Amino acid sequence: MRSRRKSVGLSVSENGLRITAPPWVSLAQIDKAIDSKANWILKKLTEWETRKSQLAIGQSQWCQGGRIPYLGIQITLNLNPQERQSTFGGDLKAPVSNAVLTLPLTPEADSDRVQDHTHAWLQQQATWYFEERLGHFVLSSPKPLKRWRLAGPAKRWGSCTSDGTIMLNWRLIHFPKPIIDYVIAHEVAHLKEMNHSRAFWQEVERLMPDFAAARQQLKNHDPGSLPLL
Repeated sequence: MRSRRKSVGLSVSENGLRITAPPWVSLAQIDKAIDSKANWILKKLTEWETRKSQLAIGQSQWCQGGRIPYLGIQITLNLNPQERQSTFGGDLKAPVSNAVLTLPLTPEADSDRVQDHTHAWLQQQATWYFEERLGHFVLSSPKPLKRWRLAGPAKRWGSCTSDGTIMLNWRLIHFPKPIIDYVIAHEVAHLKEMNHSRAFWQEVERLMPDFAAARQQLKNHDPGSLPLL
């Protein structure tokens, strides 16, 4: 595709590789640009294929007998129209494998309704659980927390503003507790250090001495890939 840009541009999306170049750039120059970025193109195309595959898998789990992670444990969905509200057959703080989350829906409910009900329940659990963990870490922080909120951004697990407001991605509720604690400790550390300096990481370590393993695990996941976990 020819454009007014001043150089060859490459982008990868669900539609594949897109190439834009100004009219004066020759096909040989475009081929050279593609060759120089071959590894990057292959990586991005592979990521998109994986993403599409994950989306297909994700849609198939929103049904009777579907399984989703809650606090790092796979729980099972049960659809029962006799129920008036969503109920969990287990310990909310310590779920066991295959514990059942019953939703007030018919077994034939479409995947979007199942997903909406499940997300609403997960967000309820995220609200009380994150607040509890925030309270734990803020007690050890020299700086106060002004407020916090739950959100679902596509690119961030959490954030902290200079006025002391913390945002946490509700999809963290899919993860094991140490990963949730790491993200919360990370944001609480920003109450004191609004940067990623050595002093900041020292504050994270003070709040959560064993944060490194959880941090490494989280690097394998992107918020945009959830709720496929």
